[in-house]
Amino acid sequence: MNAHGIVHKYGDNVDTDVIIPARYLNTADHKELASHCMEDIDAQFTAKVKPGDIMVGGANFGCGSSREHAPIAIKESGISCVIAKTFARIFFRNSINIGLAILECPEASEKIEDHDEVSIDFDTGIITNITKGETYQAQPFPDFIKKIIASNGLLNSIKA
Repeated sequence: MNAHGIVHKYGDNVDTDVIIPARYLNTADHKELASHCMEDIDAQFTAKVKPGDIMVGGANFGCGSSREHAPIAIKESGISCVIAKTFARIFFRNSINIGLAILECPEASEKIEDHDEVSIDFDTGIITNITKGETYQAQPFPDFIKKIIASNGLLNSIKA
């Protein structure tokens, strides 16, 4: 399992209200949620993100409420993986539950820059910054997490 894309980078304490503003939570439509992803801090996000791109954040990414809408909006926008220094615990679990790959890697979070080209090998946890010719080591996913992500979420992995 791998990911490859262009980076969209954000800072520390990106909360769930910034990822998907509360004014859009009256819908369960994933495409509608994705169309408003990150709009309060990056109005052009949905226009520039491409399928497979990678989001990089700082410390405490996904803090705030426990809503699953935030990782759903990110995943549905086309992001294949979120890398951050640290994640809020509930966001971390919600991401895995809906099949969004996320990796904690402080070094990658600090050194990767906006628009860098990055590839990720989830089996080894190696993040390669193609733009800079650098690699960073994250903790690889255990097999059961890989199964959940490959199945597009926890509920789908149970059926598999």
